Amino acid sequence: MKYDVIVLGSGPGGYVTAIRASQLGLKTAIIEREELGGICLNWGCIPTKALLKSANVFEYIQHAESYGIKVSSSEADFGAMVGRSRDVADGMSKGVTFLLKKNKVDVIMGSGKVLTGKRIEVKAHDGGTQVIEASNIIIATGARSRELPNLKQDGKKIIGYREALTLKTQPKKMVVVGSGAIGVEFAYFYNAIGTDVTVVEYMDSIVPVEDKEIGKQLGRSLKKQGISIKTSSEVTSVDTSGSGCKVTVKTKKGEEVIACDIVLSAVGVIANIENIGLEDVGIVTDNGKVIVDEYYGTNIPGYFAIGDCVPGQSLAHVASAEGIICVEKISGANPEALDYGNIPGCTYCSPEVASVGMTEEAAKEAGYDIKVGKFPFSASGKASASGHKDGFVKLIFDAKYGELLGGHMIGANVTEMVAELVAVRKLETTGHELIKTVHPHPTLSEAIMEAAAAAYDEVIHL
Repeated sequence: MKYDVIVLGSGPGGYVTAIRASQLGLKTAIIEREELGGICLNWGCIPTKALLKSANVFEYIQHAESYGIKVSSSEADFGAMVGRSRDVADGMSKGVTFLLKKNKVDVIMGSGKVLTGKRIEVKAHDGGTQVIEASNIIIATGARSRELPNLKQDGKKIIGYREALTLKTQPKKMVVVGSGAIGVEFAYFYNAIGTDVTVVEYMDSIVPVEDKEIGKQLGRSLKKQGISIKTSSEVTSVDTSGSGCKVTVKTKKGEEVIACDIVLSAVGVIANIENIGLEDVGIVTDNGKVIVDEYYGTNIPGYFAIGDCVPGQSLAHVASAEGIICVEKISGANPEALDYGNIPGCTYCSPEVASVGMTEEAAKEAGYDIKVGKFPFSASGKASASGHKDGFVKLIFDAKYGELLGGHMIGANVTEMVAELVAVRKLETTGHELIKTVHPHPTLSEAIMEAAAAAYDEVIHL
C-alpha cells in the first residue's frame, strides 16, 4: 500500500503531524514501536505533571492552617501517586488512539527503518516485517535521556526520568544531576513528599537557560523548601557498590561525597537517530541531529524530519508546530516558517517558571538599548489572596521601538500566563499598547500589565 505521508514516531510531533496531514486530504500512516503518544504522553510531560499536582495537593494539606483549615494528619502515599500518574498517562495515550482513528490515520505498530525509494521497513514485535512506501516520509523519532560518561544509568541506582516516574519505593535521599526543567521538577516533587534532595548543577545558576534573576529567585525558593543546591559543581563519580550511592562532587570549595539512595541523571536528552536507516538513505546529520531546511526537508527529496531529532528546542509544542508546518508545505500550502525566537519555555516546579524571547543579558549583548520592568507577586492582590507571593514578572523592551524582546516569569500559574507574551511578540505589540490593554482584576495576569508599566515609569501598584 502506498501512502502520501508516513510518519515514523507517534509523540507530540508525530501524531499531530499525522492528524494534520490527514485533515489536509493526504493518505497517512504512522509507525510506533512502543506506545502511542510517545515519551511526552507516556513518560514525560503528562505523567510528570500528574506527580507534580499530587505534590501540590500534599503541600496545600500540610499548610492548610494558613488558609484557616485544620487537618488532623496527612501522609504521602508514594505508590498511589505513581499509580495516579500512570492512569493519567494511559488515558492520554488512549485519547491519541481515538484521535488517530477519528482522522483515518493508519496505525502500524513496530520498529521502523527508512529505506531508499521513500520506503520504510517495519519490524513487528512478533518478528514479522513489512515494507510500506509513501510520497513523503517524516521522521519524528524523538529523544531519550542523555548519559554522561561518568554517570552511566543502570536503571536502579543511577536512573533517568523514565525510572523516576515509576520507582517502587520512595527514596529517603536523592541526588539530582542537572537543574534544567526535568531536574528541578523531579527535585521539587520528591522534596515535597519528604525525600532529602540535593541538586548538582555544572553552571553557576540553576535553570541556566533562563534569565539570571529567575535562576536566583528559584534557587532561593527551592532552598527555602529544603532542597540543597550546589551550582558551579560537577559529579565526578558515583560509587554504587554498597547498599546505596556515594556521589563525589567537585565544588568551588573542594571535593565532597554525598550519600544517597538514588541518583537521577537529568542532563538533557539525545536524539533517537541510530539504527533507523539514515546512513543507508544518505540523510545528513550533524552533532546528533538531522539537518533540515526551514520546512523540515532533509538533503534527500521526500524525506523530512521534525521534533527532538532536528536542531531547535526539544519541546513538545515545538515538535507539534514543526510537524504542522511540514505537512502544510507538503500539501501545497504556504505556511510561515517557525520563529524559534518566540517559543515559550515552561518549568512546572513550585514556583513555576515561564519565559519567551531574550534574557536581559542576551538583549544587551545583541546591542539593544532596553527598558526593563519588574512587578513582584508580593504586590499582587490575587497572589496574596491565594497564598503564593513568591516570584515576579520581568519584561524587557527595546527602548527605541517599544518591542517586547523578552518576558520572564516565576510564580504560581505563570505557565498559564506566558501565552499572552507569545501573542504580544507575534503581533508586534508595543509596551505602551500592553499597558493600555485592560487586564481583569484581581488576577495574576495583571502583573504583566504592571511590569510593562514599570518599564515606562507608569506603574501604579508598586
